[in-house]
Amino acid sequence: MVKPMPRLENCTWSCSCAARGRHKNQLGKTAVGLAAKVGEMLSSSVSSSPLTLVGHGTRSTSSLRSSSSSTSSLNLNQHLVQRSLVLFAVGAFMALVLNLLQIQRNVTLFPEEVIATIFSSAWWVPPCCGTAAAVVGLLYPCIDSHLGEPHKFKREWASVMRCIAVFVGINHASAKLDFANNIQLSLTLAALSLGLWWTFDRSRSGLGLGITIAFLATLITQFLVYNGVYQYTSPDFLYIRSWLPCIFFSGGVTVGNIGRQLAMGIPEKPHTD
Repeated sequence: MVKPMPRLENCTWSCSCAARGRHKNQLGKTAVGLAAKVGEMLSSSVSSSPLTLVGHGTRSTSSLRSSSSSTSSLNLNQHLVQRSLVLFAVGAFMALVLNLLQIQRNVTLFPEEVIATIFSSAWWVPPCCGTAAAVVGLLYPCIDSHLGEPHKFKREWASVMRCIAVFVGINHASAKLDFANNIQLSLTLAALSLGLWWTFDRSRSGLGLGITIAFLATLITQFLVYNGVYQYTSPDFLYIRSWLPCIFFSGGVTVGNIGRQLAMGIPEKPHTD
C-alpha cells in the first residue's frame, strides 16, 4: 500500500511551534538572569549602606570628641594663666607691704642705694615673691588631686581673707613684739603658725608642703645673706633670725589656701592608683 505524503501545512506548523518553544525558553532564561543580577545589586547596596552610615557616624563622633577635648584643654590653659597672674600679683603686693614693715622696724637691712626707691625696697623682692607665690599656689591643688585628697575644709573666700589677716598679724608680731630673747619669739611664732594651719587648712599635704617651703626658703635666704645681698639685725640662726622659718611656713599655707580657692572652678579628676 502506498502511504499518503504528509501535507506541507503540517510540517510548517510543527517547525514554527518548535521555534516558538526555543525562543520562549531563551527569553525565560534571560529574564531569570536579569532578575538574579538585580537581586544581587540590591542586596549588595543594602548591605553596604549600613557600613557607610556607621563609617560616617564614627568619623563624626571622633571629630566631636577631638573638638571638645581641644576646647576643654584651651579653657584649662586660660584658667591656669589667670590663676598664675592673680597669685603673682598677690605675692608681689604682700612682699612689698611686709618687707616694708620689716625695713621700718630695722629687722632687715638693705644697702642705702637699694632702698632709695619709690617702694623703699629692693627691686627684685616683689617679682621673686610673686613668682614663688604663683608656684606655691598652683602646687597645692595639684598635690591634692594627685594624692586623691581634695581639700574641702573651709573652702570659702571669707576663710581665705581671715587666713591672710592672721598671716599679716604673724608677720607684724615678728617685727613689733619684744621678748627677752629670740628663742621665746620663735616659739611664739611657731605656735601661731601651727595654729594658722590648724584653723584654716588641717590637711597632711598642706602641712608637708608648708614645712618643705619653709626649709627651702630658709636655705635661699641664708644664701642671699651670706653673699651680702642684705642682712638681718641680731641674727641668731646661721646669719638669719630663728623665727624666719615660721613666717615662711605660715606664708606657704596662706598662699596655698588662695590657690585652692582659685582652683575651685576646675572639676577635680578622680584619683586612680
